[in-house]
Amino acid sequence: MNPGILIPLGFFAMIAGIVLVPTWLKSRERREMQATLRASIEKGQALPPEVIEAISKDNAKPVQTAHRDLRAGVILLSVAIGIALLGYAVSFAEIDAFYPIAGGAAIPGMIGLAFIILSFFNKNKG
Repeated sequence: MNPGILIPLGFFAMIAGIVLVPTWLKSRERREMQATLRASIEKGQALPPEVIEAISKDNAKPVQTAHRDLRAGVILLSVAIGIALLGYAVSFAEIDAFYPIAGGAAIPGMIGLAFIILSFFNKNKG
């Protein structure tokens, strides 16, 4: 196989693995839990209210609060600052490297800034 194709192929395989493996593991866990519940129901055992509550909580998404938005914004802004500092450090060896890396840092920076601004407008202050 051509070595020039292995790097992009490996990159996209890694992205697919990062997305697909947790999804597959979660569905397998859910399937095993349903099989256990089905077996207990078939044996005539009553389900405790805690089990039913745990099952229903699993599907509920957490409410977006201002605190969560602010936390996500600060994390993304920190990532952007870290990438920009990396560009600054690389620019000592390669002068033209700073601006493309800083441009890449602007993407998470602007998303983080948007999260921080949204945290002030979010009605759920939680």
